[in-house]
Amino acid sequence: MRERLQEALRETAAEFLAREANRQSLITVTAAELSEDSKKGKIYITVLPDSSEQAALNFANRNRGEFAQFFKKRIKGAAIPHVEFVIDKGEKMRQRLDELSH
Repeated sequence: MRERLQEALRETAAEFLAREANRQSLITVTAAELSEDSKKGKIYITVLPDSSEQAALNFANRNRGEFAQFFKKRIKGAAIPHVEFVIDKGEKMRQRLDELSH
């Protein structure tokens, strides 16, 4: 059940950010993670270009309340965790290693 909720959180966050964010940067939701009790969640994102990373992260976290409403409409009956958007450092590192290896 927790895995399904994590996947729903990831998909819904991707849809929300695609609709609400400005078109000057590309925000990709790479993963979502829930605490054991499913009351807290982290949504991992990557942002292109890198120079827009902080602005995109600030935007996402400023709009958490609107995201919660969006999630509630999309995923009926699920408890909405308190979420925090964070930069996916692991994905950034993987991309950098990929660049260096080519």
